[in-house]
Amino acid sequence: MTALAIKLLLSYLLGSVVGSLLLGRLRGVDIRTAGSGNAGATNALRTQGRAFALAVAAIDVGKGVLAALVVARLPWFGPDPLTPAATGLACGLAAALGHCYPLWHGLRGGKGAGTAFGAALALFPGLALVMLLAWLLVLGTTGYVGLATVVAGLAFPLAMAFSPWRADPALLALALAAGLLLLWTHRGNLARLRDGSELRFERARVLARLLRRP
Repeated sequence: MTALAIKLLLSYLLGSVVGSLLLGRLRGVDIRTAGSGNAGATNALRTQGRAFALAVAAIDVGKGVLAALVVARLPWFGPDPLTPAATGLACGLAAALGHCYPLWHGLRGGKGAGTAFGAALALFPGLALVMLLAWLLVLGTTGYVGLATVVAGLAFPLAMAFSPWRADPALLALALAAGLLLLWTHRGNLARLRDGSELRFERARVLARLLRRP
């Protein structure tokens, strides 16, 4: 357990390096004071432009990949009680938590979607593809990024339950935890959807426009 605890702590600290806040300091901007106030790639796109948002997304996804593939496999701390895949996913989830509640930034970070997706992509590319397709389908029909992210997050444990990894209860529990984390961090988006104030990306509604064509 000590080995796993150390890896989870290191992953959390890695996740606490939030891309938008790190790059924002170089630009003299804290995007938590702009737009929606969130430190994620979507708000970075709205407030700082495409290049900045792409760099933010690369950092945030990369943290999940590094946590799942590098930190989880560090050999120095002895054996841990989980399978390698479960250890990788646990570290990816710890990095996502670090992104949401970063030690280096006053516990005010993003929503964890990019980092969680990076871990899923590194460990289970097929399941990550399911998540991406779910995200694109919802975004393309509704234009709501938050809703698309919640659906993609919940698609992860559902896809895991029908995958060859379903025999590992730790993996199923961690996948469910990742989906619930995204549901929790996007609760504000869901509340705004209910009251009709959620921002919509109209340009992303490609599928909706295609379905409306005669």
